[in-house]
This record gives sequence, structure tokens and C-alpha cells, in this order.
Amino acid sequence: MNRRHAVKTIAIASGSLISLPFWMTACSSDNETTHLSSFSAAEQDTLAAITDTIIPAGNAIGALSVGVDKYLQKLIDKCFEKDVQDNVKLQLKALEELAGTAYKKSFSRCDQAQRQGILLRFSTSQNTPEKDFFNLVKSETINGFTTSKEVMLNHFHYKVAPGHYYGCIDVNAQNHA
Repeated sequence: MNRRHAVKTIAIASGSLISLPFWMTACSSDNETTHLSSFSAAEQDTLAAITDTIIPAGNAIGALSVGVDKYLQKLIDKCFEKDVQDNVKLQLKALEELAGTAYKKSFSRCDQAQRQGILLRFSTSQNTPEKDFFNLVKSETINGFTTSKEVMLNHFHYKVAPGHYYGCIDVNAQNHA
């Protein structure tokens, strides 16, 4: 065996082992309260309050407990065009302004009924950007909630590989004439 090749292989393997812990911790960002995104902390709070208003926890799990707010942040950042992203941010600001003038507090500090009232104004608005924002956030909140791991496993009883495979069973091979 070539000594240079062996030393090169050992050096590459050592470098990989050194970088492995960093790489593994970078993959586990799901436990963070906020994600690195284009949304500010205030916008993230507002988005979380919207998802909590659309699917509140109540006696069962809600949208916040399965991370729909984080899902929406990533979805809007990574999957939608710049004009949709800008409209979402503009409407989040409009929600905050409306809550401030109507209730003298931020949207996330409003109670459930107050938040529902503000969102209902957006759902019935004649302003197309407001209505588009509401429809987008509502549909993607429902989509994110119904496709979350907790809902799929505990409510829909989803199984990755349905059925069972019995490899070694006796087969009765009778001739049916």
C-alpha cells in the first residue's frame, strides 16, 4: 500500500470526524424558538399568534404545539416569490397597526376573540392583498397542521409501511380442479 495514500486517507477521515459534531448540531435547529429567517422577531410573534388563532390548542394540540408558525416562516422564505413575501410582511404590519388602534396592544397580546375579529376583517376585505394574505396564511396553516407528524401519527394513524410481511409461512398448495 502506498504510504502517501494512507496518510491522505487518515487526514481526510480525521477532518470529517472533527467536523461531524458541528454538522450534527446544525441539523437540530427544530428546538429553537425562532428560526433564522427574513422575518423579524415581532413578525414571528405575529405569525405565531395568527396560527394560534386559526387552530388554537383547546383540549387537544394546536398549531403552535406542532410548530406550524416555524413551518410558515420557512415556507414563505423558501417557496414563495418576493412579491408574496413582501405582501405577507406588509399585512403583518397592517395587522399590528389594526390591533394597536382597535385594542391599544399588539396582535399577539390580544385575546382569541379580538384576534379572530381582526382576521375576519382581512378575510372579508375588498382589498385584494389583504384577502390574498389571509387565504394564504389560513390554507398553509391548515396544511402544515394536518401534515405534521403528531397529527399524522396520532389522529390519522398513518403508517409508513402499511400492512405486515410474513416471510416464513406455510402455504397450502392444493390443486383445485
